[in-house]
Amino acid sequence: MTTLYSIPTRTVFDEAERSRVISSYDVAGARAKGQLDDIVSFAAELCDAPIALLSLVEEEYQRFLARSGTELEQTPRSMSFCAHAMHHYEVMEVPDARSDPRFVDNPLVTGEPYVRFYAGAPLVSSEGVPLGALCVLAPDAREGLTRFQRDGLTLLAKAAMGRLDDRRTAREQAFAEAEARRVLEASDLKFRTLADTMPQMVWSTLPDGFHDYFNVRWYEFTGTPPGTTDGEGWNDMFHPEDQDRAWSVWRHSLDTGEPYNIEYRLRHFDGTYRWVLGRALPVRDEGGAIQRWFGTCTDIHEQKLAYEEREIISQELSHRIKNIFAVIAGLIAFAARGKPEFAGIATDLRHRITALGRAHDFVRPHSANSRPSAAQNSLHGLLQELFEPYQRVDSVRVTVSGDDVTIDDRSATPLALLFHELATNATKYGGLATELGFVRIIVTAADDMVRLTWSEEGGLVVSEPTTPAGFGTQLIEMSAVRQLGGNIDRQWNASGLTVVLDIPKAAFSR
Repeated sequence: MTTLYSIPTRTVFDEAERSRVISSYDVAGARAKGQLDDIVSFAAELCDAPIALLSLVEEEYQRFLARSGTELEQTPRSMSFCAHAMHHYEVMEVPDARSDPRFVDNPLVTGEPYVRFYAGAPLVSSEGVPLGALCVLAPDAREGLTRFQRDGLTLLAKAAMGRLDDRRTAREQAFAEAEARRVLEASDLKFRTLADTMPQMVWSTLPDGFHDYFNVRWYEFTGTPPGTTDGEGWNDMFHPEDQDRAWSVWRHSLDTGEPYNIEYRLRHFDGTYRWVLGRALPVRDEGGAIQRWFGTCTDIHEQKLAYEEREIISQELSHRIKNIFAVIAGLIAFAARGKPEFAGIATDLRHRITALGRAHDFVRPHSANSRPSAAQNSLHGLLQELFEPYQRVDSVRVTVSGDDVTIDDRSATPLALLFHELATNATKYGGLATELGFVRIIVTAADDMVRLTWSEEGGLVVSEPTTPAGFGTQLIEMSAVRQLGGNIDRQWNASGLTVVLDIPKAAFSR
């Protein structure tokens, strides 16, 4: 069990320095757009805790950039557990706050939400400055987290910092580009003087794309003599594998006038290649004709390597979750062997878990080799993946047509359960129960609603049931109505069952 007293602490930073670093992050934007909500939700589920928070500890208050299980938006810093956790290198755990002299009189312990157990992973900036913590809270005392939970909480904290760092980089880049555009209004001498003081590499071209200016940062970074990269010589500074792509993107911007935006590897003066973000915007006259292009290059090598590392870890974690679905399905099958009377129920449950596993595998982070052929945010792609087991080699028995809709990992689970139940029922009692039967699914997207029409034809004759709804029907209702916030209507036609689902478009994607 990890405790506060056994964890080495970080250097305590001056509050003025912490305030400066905190102000460089777009924390208000991250909170307003809910970009960290999925992380705290997953942290709560991972640690089996009713409350999870992502806190930013400021001089007088701690603000919650994301929260799950509570409506608290901030508390005084004097009440903050995270003010302690952020100074440590590992997860800090408080098994029982009522037995800890530091927190026994804390209003969060003596009053709502009556915290007994706390675990927090520190959030640390790229400069090593502690900013806050990703934490989970519970009203019952616990021995502590498992190693898997501690590792997972640490990984989620790093993922949260990665997203905040991305917003910080974008904000700094936006400021740099805004500054570059502002100096265009000044004289050429003032522009060059200002451009040479900027931390980014700055360049400009004629309307046809001929490079005629680079600031001193470019020459310091590349180590090339002034003037040698004018014209088309700039492309020779790119990694050989990136040259064709960079030239193609640049030509597209010149032809269309669209902003130039690309990541590529640029040769450093020491002979190595470093990842750089290149951006450029055209400057137009009153008639809309392009007068010049001004651009910047920003060294993002460390961020790129860190992002690739996070992607690999995320893929590995998601792959292990996929394996858990397979293990659970196998355990159900194994348990059913000893109790034949539960074989039918076990088979249905195993098929439902398999459907969830297929949905998770479709939307989970993938490597370039394992990624599905369909776009992972595509409703059509998800449905085609779910219905693959029901297709025949010589014919397509389930077709999906109409509008495509953007989905995410939140909506994939109820959609998978819903359509798995419909397909299972059709296989047993309806349109897929005969060789000539088939199912059509039509997707119609409006401004605020999406209609999914499931139509069975050519199968067994169906009639409206007179018995109480079974578990499968209740599962369909739960997925469509309670989880997706939609309405469901069944029509028992002579040709087969028709199910019409009306679901708010917002339910498909955050």
